Amino acid sequence: MEARAGGSGLRNRGSVMASTESITRTDAPAKGAGGKSASVKAEPEGFGTFGGVFTPCTLTILGVIMFLRFGSVVGEAGWVRGLAIVLAAKLITVLTTLSLSAIATNTRVQGGGAYYLISRSLGVEFGGAIGLVFYLAQAISVAMYVMGFAEALRDVAPAVDLRAAATLTNVVVFICVLIGAGWTIRLQYGILALIGLSLLSFYIGAFDSFDPQILAQNRDPHFSEGQNLFLIFALFFPAVTGIMAGANMSGDLKDPGRSIPVGTILAIVATAAIYLSMTVLIAGAKPHQELVGNGQAIGEISHWPLLITVGVFAATLSSALGSMMGAPRILQALARDDVFRPLRYFGALSGVAREPRRATVLTFLIAQSCIVLASLDTIAPLITMFFLITYGLLNLATFYEGITKNPSYRPRFRWSHWTTSLLGAIGCVGVMVLIHWVAAISAIVVIAGLHWWIGRSEVEARWGDLQSGLLFERTRKNLLRLEHELQHPKNWRPIILALSGAGWSRPHLAIFGHRLTTGQGILSLGQVIIGEPQEKRKRAENQEKILTAMIQERDIEGFPAVAIAPELSSGIETLIQCHGLGSLRPNTVLLGYPGDPERVQVFGETLRSIADLGRSTVILRHRDESDPWEAPAGTIDVWWRGRKNGELMLLLAHLLQRNPDWRARRIRLLRVIENEAGREEVQEHLESLIEQSRIRAEAIVVVSSDPRGAIRDTSSRAAITFFGFEPPSEGGEEAWYHGMERWAGDLPRVLLVNSAGGMSLES
Repeated sequence: MEARAGGSGLRNRGSVMASTESITRTDAPAKGAGGKSASVKAEPEGFGTFGGVFTPCTLTILGVIMFLRFGSVVGEAGWVRGLAIVLAAKLITVLTTLSLSAIATNTRVQGGGAYYLISRSLGVEFGGAIGLVFYLAQAISVAMYVMGFAEALRDVAPAVDLRAAATLTNVVVFICVLIGAGWTIRLQYGILALIGLSLLSFYIGAFDSFDPQILAQNRDPHFSEGQNLFLIFALFFPAVTGIMAGANMSGDLKDPGRSIPVGTILAIVATAAIYLSMTVLIAGAKPHQELVGNGQAIGEISHWPLLITVGVFAATLSSALGSMMGAPRILQALARDDVFRPLRYFGALSGVAREPRRATVLTFLIAQSCIVLASLDTIAPLITMFFLITYGLLNLATFYEGITKNPSYRPRFRWSHWTTSLLGAIGCVGVMVLIHWVAAISAIVVIAGLHWWIGRSEVEARWGDLQSGLLFERTRKNLLRLEHELQHPKNWRPIILALSGAGWSRPHLAIFGHRLTTGQGILSLGQVIIGEPQEKRKRAENQEKILTAMIQERDIEGFPAVAIAPELSSGIETLIQCHGLGSLRPNTVLLGYPGDPERVQVFGETLRSIADLGRSTVILRHRDESDPWEAPAGTIDVWWRGRKNGELMLLLAHLLQRNPDWRARRIRLLRVIENEAGREEVQEHLESLIEQSRIRAEAIVVVSSDPRGAIRDTSSRAAITFFGFEPPSEGGEEAWYHGMERWAGDLPRVLLVNSAGGMSLES
């Protein structure tokens, strides 16, 4: 679990197999679209593999780029590089499909496609950022496809106005989708048959026109001015982005865990065979001069050109329908998860089939804006960048799922490995940079900005993601490494167990523990509950919640630690020995000073137990009534009596001074002597200690025949004073207590330190 939600809120993290509920902001209850409570209805009967995944994927892949731009791709790049472009694009989509299939078979997939899968793996920040970008990519794709339809129509009837025809087509597609997905998917079966006839016409004509000499001439590239291999790749890549068409319909599938992998892979294999064969046949049918810039090249090669025209109409309409169906479902899922407040309105479920009609209207308006403002050749590279970054994050999600070895990551699809996912992610980023490095960096910055904004908006995910798995695996490996490395004095850090009780009753212990460890050690706030476990278990749970609340409210970097024991001493011993893990068990115990002399005997027993267990002890004697969160004015005084306790005292003083509030407090290393004759020697000794320790401090020697009085007078204005001590012997607790009282006098803040060793000033 990770404690964070922009501020002090909690983010509930677990595995990707965890619940698939919605998410809410910390300041609003979970709601459905339009602010109304979402109710669960019976799911309508979904679509199968062929109708719900294979058909929309195939129709989107065999779309406007194939009929109107693929001839130009082959003419510009040559058939050898044309095959490389197809294979590279297909390799990226195959690797992404393997990742998609792994995640889709590892969790119950609901509506939202890539957004749903990424958000449930990488978390709400990445999911929300990529969901918004992917939705825009799909919405803009609608414009690309209907503009392709309008271009084909203008070739048949030159008098047709391009934007008017595209607008009319956009309206028709919008109305079809608004009626419902069921009717639209059934319509796609007929469109698939028409595209099949168009391809048959092309193959017959291409075989008739095939000339090996022309094929040889078209072997090498013939780039036009301003073109290169990567720009041609960017022009072609939208042709293969249809792999998400089935995943976008995830909420409408009978069995998305089976249909998405099977249907998508079959669509990739079938369309790869078509594109690869078309590359060679086009190159052997027409010289490159007749291919470059010729949107009618495929029709001119075909045996029945009219069927190609019909195929163009069918392909562009089907692709537009697929994107118009998929995009609103992404937006609907994003809105229902309440990631972006302004989008709540678009999460409404309309009709018995729970259609995203409000989101469909917005998609239509975005597509229409692109029709008015852009052209097919300017839209295609933009969509390429959007799709590539989506695919890259999907691969990244699967990569992290694999390397964290999360026990809940058990996909039924066995052909995905973290290496293939990593290759897919690297391939996507690499192609983005090669196509247009400025656009690639801009896209990454946009995703990072959205990620930051969502994280700062305190959106709380009520599903599991792999963040905890990733943190667990990284922590596990680091703990194993630390098990050996922390043994060296150079690597000593304060791992403090502060016996703060309930926390609020003794806040000064929690505060000083925090100041001594923040950014440089580990703090645990401990409490011992006297009694038997079966009787005190509920109280222990409540006290742990109270400590957790204090840690969060005061922004303390620490952990709660509550133990139940029949008596205080045994409870403290249990906490000291059992709290923590490996080398990260407490090496220092922070106690409050007993204000009541009658408690000194038990306190002395506790000090001896801590020393016997090999832990250092720090006792805070705090008699200042001011706000403990405010750093008091004055110096940090360390009274030196020898290395036994002095090294730890000076090191703790240094750690305290590193806090921003304490940074202006000077450290003074002091020693009191009774004879002036030894001043110079002691002064040199203290200065050498400071030099060896590399701690900024001032060495001061105090000469007095009354050491106790000199200490009290010298440190009367100190912010805090450090003394060393030895635990009292059995029976000597009361004498020890009175001795400490005489040394500390009326000093407001004193830290008594007994070191168990393990650190060195020279390290």
